[in-house]
Amino acid sequence: MITIVSGLPRSGTSLMMQMLNAGGMPVLTDGERKSDTDNPRGYLEWEPAKQLPKQPDRIDEAEGKVVKVISQLLLALPAGREYRIIFMERPLPEVLASQDEMLRRRGTTDTVSHDVMTKAFQDHLNKVNAWLRDKPNVSVLRVQYHDLLRDALDSAKAVQKFLGSALNVAAMAQQVDSSLYRQRSTSPA
Repeated sequence: MITIVSGLPRSGTSLMMQMLNAGGMPVLTDGERKSDTDNPRGYLEWEPAKQLPKQPDRIDEAEGKVVKVISQLLLALPAGREYRIIFMERPLPEVLASQDEMLRRRGTTDTVSHDVMTKAFQDHLNKVNAWLRDKPNVSVLRVQYHDLLRDALDSAKAVQKFLGSALNVAAMAQQVDSSLYRQRSTSPA
């Protein structure tokens, strides 16, 4: 069994990785990407995940652990394994605002309009969701970012139940810091 945290970039994947780590689940991370202003508690990423399209068998290194794999790379997961995927969902306006802010801090500006990006992300999510539905070897728990912020303990319990693991849900819930929720949508979720 391979456990994966996924979603669009800036959707709460790092927070979920932090929660699972605090709850006692071993994480597959290389420490390459350091914490920064945009993610002060760290990203908990594993650089080889980016190589899955060319080296899909690298996912076997995550056996018995949890690894972050962004949604764009899910389609590269090889068959013949059982996957549990915790898929983070956040309103697209907030994802885009968070990306904009991160790029601004790094001295880069996004030249693609939010309308174009929203359509591209929505098309991508439709493709990923169709892929997830067609895979009998994949179990998915969708975690709404707003629900996680609103009731961290309840969300931690849902994750624990989904994984069937003895996790410390109180420690998981303590990882949620609403002061880090900075790009809020003005439209309903």
